[in-house]
Amino acid sequence: MKDKTDDTGFTFREAIFSGCKNPDSGIGVYAGSHSSYKAFAPLMDKIIEDYHTHGKSAKHVSDMTVAKLNAPPLPEDDAKMIVSTRIRVGRNLADFPLGPRVTREQRNEIAQKVVEACNTFEGDLKGTFYSLDSLTEAQRQQLIDDHFLFK
Repeated sequence: MKDKTDDTGFTFREAIFSGCKNPDSGIGVYAGSHSSYKAFAPLMDKIIEDYHTHGKSAKHVSDMTVAKLNAPPLPEDDAKMIVSTRIRVGRNLADFPLGPRVTREQRNEIAQKVVEACNTFEGDLKGTFYSLDSLTEAQRQQLIDDHFLFK
């Protein structure tokens, strides 16, 4: 497996590099793209089975239909404490490699697509997207003070 690459050219060495350099990091293996899971299946399947406790034949079912969500309103006192929500995107868009393999140009394209999508939000979802590359020092400090950005 040491000489294998995935469809994007992501190598097995790149997949395990972090774990080799940081043996205390937990798993320490990263996929460079969706095809990494097939290219490095003997390792990836074992990790997924051990860490997520489901085997290769398990089927993940996801239903993102808002009407089917069971999310009762928060009690009024709790709801008053919520000022904002941060969204962390841990995966990628379908046509792009995953984080370890994505190029700077692809990152910029992904950011553009995310901003375009965020700009369509209305009502309670509407907000401001802050790009770390274009923050002024005053904006950065305000976001830190408001606990939206960490140092």
